[in-house]
Amino acid sequence: MLPRRSPLRSSPSAARMARALLHAVPVLLHPSAAATVVSSHSSSRLVFDASSSLPKSSLFGRSLRAALCGGEGEEARAPRSSCSGRPWAAQKRNYRKVRRRAGKSKQTEKELKLSVSICIEDDLPDDPEILSIAELLRLNVPMAMKLAFDGLKDSEHKTRDTAISDVGGFKSVELSILLCNDDFIRKLNKEWRDEDHATDVLSMSEHVPDLNLPILMLGDIVISVETAARQAEERGHSLLDEIRILMVHGLLHLLGFDHEISEEAEVEMEKEEELLLKSFGWKGKGLIQSAYEAQDDAKPHVENAYDRKKEGSLRFYKPKFSYIFCDMDGTLLNSKSLISAKNANALKEASSRGVKVVIATGKTRAAVISIFKMADLAGKNGIVSEFSPGVFIQGLLVYGRQGREIYRGNLDPTISREACLYSWENKIPLVAFSEGRCLSLFDHPLVDSLHTTYHEPKAEIISSVDQLLAAADIQKVLFMDSAEGVANTLRPYWSEATGDRANVVQAQPDMLEIVPPGTSKGSGVKLLLDHLGVSPKEIMAIGDGENDVEMLELASLGIALGNGSEKTKAVADVIGIDNDEDGVADAIFRHAF
Repeated sequence: MLPRRSPLRSSPSAARMARALLHAVPVLLHPSAAATVVSSHSSSRLVFDASSSLPKSSLFGRSLRAALCGGEGEEARAPRSSCSGRPWAAQKRNYRKVRRRAGKSKQTEKELKLSVSICIEDDLPDDPEILSIAELLRLNVPMAMKLAFDGLKDSEHKTRDTAISDVGGFKSVELSILLCNDDFIRKLNKEWRDEDHATDVLSMSEHVPDLNLPILMLGDIVISVETAARQAEERGHSLLDEIRILMVHGLLHLLGFDHEISEEAEVEMEKEEELLLKSFGWKGKGLIQSAYEAQDDAKPHVENAYDRKKEGSLRFYKPKFSYIFCDMDGTLLNSKSLISAKNANALKEASSRGVKVVIATGKTRAAVISIFKMADLAGKNGIVSEFSPGVFIQGLLVYGRQGREIYRGNLDPTISREACLYSWENKIPLVAFSEGRCLSLFDHPLVDSLHTTYHEPKAEIISSVDQLLAAADIQKVLFMDSAEGVANTLRPYWSEATGDRANVVQAQPDMLEIVPPGTSKGSGVKLLLDHLGVSPKEIMAIGDGENDVEMLELASLGIALGNGSEKTKAVADVIGIDNDEDGVADAIFRHAF
């Protein structure tokens, strides 16, 4: 398990940096070697020391060379600039004393200590694969450094910056590797290069030759594990392979190689990449060659935040919320009353990352389970089941742990009778909801559509008002008419007729619902949160209708989809895209992680 330590230093404008830091441990580079490995540089001795304390990284707070290679096969490099502010290495530190060691030669051998820090950015979750890779980098990075150093002295490179020529003149060498996600490396690109996009690797040099320090501060290599994962899949090798390739590329940049200054420089750096990778038997081609191949095969691509946080990418982000409460009609469901593939995958991925998805809807639980079954999201290992919590029939039926009922609200029987009589006399279709049953007084195409289109239980026809009212307790009644008929006739009439005895709400333009006073989805969600011991600060809510207003107001982040009512948009924290554009998936990928 990786040890946890304080974040790396950052400037006021920068996000917090890293939570997991590792130091180099002894590495056997040769079968006969001990923990101390003799280097060919100036009779120096390379020592990989795990006991030294990590200096604070100056990834922010300086202005030095930043060499980058772009993600998606595009490469870029920030210009050099002069050092500003107090140098990192000028901070107080304890240097390791050089000890005289017994040996056959009378010449005193200097010990060269490699101090390597492997860091995990704070917003990167504890993904088992990433943690395993970080552990392997503890061994791989010092090995790559040692071999790269061997090639510096007396090298015949014509284009490399020779500010670093012989590491034997230093007492120690320090390097940090930071693993992060696309959001973090995008912020670095924006701050240092004024380019608002993610790249795969970013190298930031710390070496200032004129200071003549005993420590060679190579600097920082920042690697986006998210971009690395995509590139690894495209190039047919593992994530570890890709991260090794990016690490080698970043290391060579810190040692003065720069493939962008000329074709000759590109050839030299490409050969050096290939040499290092092949020397250790690491898979994959160098980043330069891979980038060229990617450019040849690349299709036009427009990058945005949604594309970046797509299927499979949430593993690189921590969830911001414990729960997502989501409406159904007009929100999770498209205009065909179905869950799109993108919305389904977003729910699955959010759930797999530990976020609990709870449905809050005007529908019955039976209808919700039926719709989720069609998307293969129902059942024990799905999003909803008879054993999962949920808010149904506009908050009038609330189910808690293990799917047990914790609240039921019934409509005043007098209101139910008045509504049934109005339906019968005016031949306006009405459906009475009673837990998992739908009751109506007569057949009508609109009543049938409630089952065929909206997947509610098929209405039972009871052609007597008294018999219908005696059949079951009624939670709400629903009138169905044209949007014009609802707006101009039904809503004005029933808003006045019910007074304070009931609430009149709309989820769809062609439907009018009458529910008990003081009840709403928001009140149902609040009851459920109290039952679960969850704070509203821990939830994100997504809706579209005016019946979602209280729920969005309650949530820490309320998102109204673009197709929502004006009342809903007015109270929302964020207005998303339409339900027919996979608005729920977009909201999850943009805001939940």
